Amino acid sequence: MLATRASTSWRRRLVAGQTRCIAIVGPFQSGKTALLEAILHRTGAIDRAGRAASGNRVGDTSAEAKAHGMSVEPNVASATFLGDTFTFIDCPGSVEFAQDMRAVLPVCDAAVVVCEADERKRPALELILRELEAAGIPRLLFINKADAAPGSLRDALALLQPASGVPLLLRQIPLWQGEAAVGFIDLALERAFIYREQAPSEVVALPEGELPREKAERFTMLERLADHDDALMEDLISEVEPARDRVFGDLARELREGQVVSVLFGSAEHGNGVTRLLKALRHEAPGLPETCARLGLTEGGPALAQVVKTLHTGFGGKLSIARVLRGGFREGETVTGSGGSSVRIAALSALSGATGHRVPEAREGDVVGFAKLEPIATGETLAAGTEAPAALAALERHEPVFAVGLRIRDRKDDVRLAGALAKVVEEDPALALEQHADLGEMRLTGQGEMHLRVAVERLASRFGIGVETERARIGYRETVRIRASARGRHKKQTGGHGQFADVALDVRPLGRGEGFRFEDEVVGGAVPRQFIGSVEAGARAFMARGPLGFPVVDVAVTLKDGASHAVDSSDAAFQAATRLALDEALPKAGPVLLEPVLAVTIAVPSGATAKATGLVTARRGQILGFDARPGWSGWDQVEALIPESEMADLIVELRSVTAGVGTFTTRFDHMAELSGRPADAVLANQPVRRAG
Repeated sequence: MLATRASTSWRRRLVAGQTRCIAIVGPFQSGKTALLEAILHRTGAIDRAGRAASGNRVGDTSAEAKAHGMSVEPNVASATFLGDTFTFIDCPGSVEFAQDMRAVLPVCDAAVVVCEADERKRPALELILRELEAAGIPRLLFINKADAAPGSLRDALALLQPASGVPLLLRQIPLWQGEAAVGFIDLALERAFIYREQAPSEVVALPEGELPREKAERFTMLERLADHDDALMEDLISEVEPARDRVFGDLARELREGQVVSVLFGSAEHGNGVTRLLKALRHEAPGLPETCARLGLTEGGPALAQVVKTLHTGFGGKLSIARVLRGGFREGETVTGSGGSSVRIAALSALSGATGHRVPEAREGDVVGFAKLEPIATGETLAAGTEAPAALAALERHEPVFAVGLRIRDRKDDVRLAGALAKVVEEDPALALEQHADLGEMRLTGQGEMHLRVAVERLASRFGIGVETERARIGYRETVRIRASARGRHKKQTGGHGQFADVALDVRPLGRGEGFRFEDEVVGGAVPRQFIGSVEAGARAFMARGPLGFPVVDVAVTLKDGASHAVDSSDAAFQAATRLALDEALPKAGPVLLEPVLAVTIAVPSGATAKATGLVTARRGQILGFDARPGWSGWDQVEALIPESEMADLIVELRSVTAGVGTFTTRFDHMAELSGRPADAVLANQPVRRAG
């Protein structure tokens, strides 16, 4: 009965024109954008497929993408294939730009995962497949560059299977001529195809010598499908050839329900395997109704759309890219975001890479650009009217792992900098801007060195503002080791009322993390009560910068004695006397530098654990232990304490030894004494306090 329903559903999909949204994802440099070009060319959306070297692709047209030869933001383009409309969203493959993929995935009906049969890239593939599995996105695997890959495709499948939480289902086997694949056998259709350069493959008779291999691989495919179809299992046991409709029905159902990941192969560069991929998407990928059900969206009610990306264009202002999930929108209508803000749609645009054209309306299933929705952010849900809808998909932001300080090049741009940075951060929610007043620093944080480099380049290319970057400053502190005492006397006669105050102070260390404490032990009214607060205020102000040049912490200051004058004593005089006393006492109390130490949790594939621990110890870090990463087979988790000053390039080296997939989280743990050469290096660049 289950197979019959699946078969009926498959027939319905063949005859009903649909609008689908497909994400193209995969590890860095796997060929995703090349596949998008091949798809657009095959469907007639463009005259010829562009190439990265020529700079003529539909995707990756930004100055930053061209400069670095990689996708740094999603690319949107649409095509029509056999009556169905497809919108493809090509997502960046670098882990540093994964936030864009996370925003896009919830509204996609399915994903094409582009990968290579390369063991070194398997950890990166696993990260992407985990994201898809967590989001419940149906997916197909497209093994790119397989026409020249050494070894069998079955071996490649065994290599890639550990990256997937569900079984990989081989749908094709290659036809070889020497060491190159010249075509393939489709195991579901039981037909052979020969590749043609940048054209649909040609159907040929199944070579006689390939028949045994085809039968064996087809049976393996059917066995896997039969794990979820009892009727198909009975056919196999009874050696009854299953109906083709049943096979395709099971392929579609098990894809949609996440029970298998169909595996196709080809070459994006040569256009091989593209037509079969498109047919698989057309016949088997779910459509908008299934996506809405996954998001918990019911029929009826106001028109809804989900914002997946925000762009600030130099000519048209803010553009919010969104998929329409229910109903439709027209230019001039009022919409309200899930954050509660209402705004009028200034214009609607159909998108194709960096270009677009104005359209009068956005229909159900479309991915369009909404112009000038100023208060609406990426990840918000839009509803027609003035009532705020519930958010359909929460946009989680991963903790930053890299930071730089920013310094503007030209002071005349100072006023414009804050607004431009706000727009760059709005475009990419994985970025964050922090103001550290105690360090005198504006800091930009994100997911890696390249991530922040691209952000700085966008500031220059889109907003004409140049900034310099520097290593993020460290919040060093200082404290004292021993008790010390001093007396401060401030006396000044300027004609008329003079200034007079005298205080005797005691300084002693407190426990780590106790901060600052002021104590009053004056007896006999040596310091009048109205000036006790002045002494405390003077002491607190002095602690902002101690004898080593840093804020002083974990210190108690005790007022022991003093003297005053009935006319000349004042608040200012007692604060000045306090500063004089502390200027003498703190250097005698054994000042010592403190550095912040972070608790760091590092996640790496198990094969890189030894290298990761080596990186920790090379940074004056302390290994607390390591264990298997919960829920991640083949991964470890290392717990360590590392000084913050040693964290600057940790993510760069960690990714270098883990094929780009290692990561970490941090939290402040404690302040620790810093001495020896590291302390000398810090103090050499820090102006010390001068007496007076």
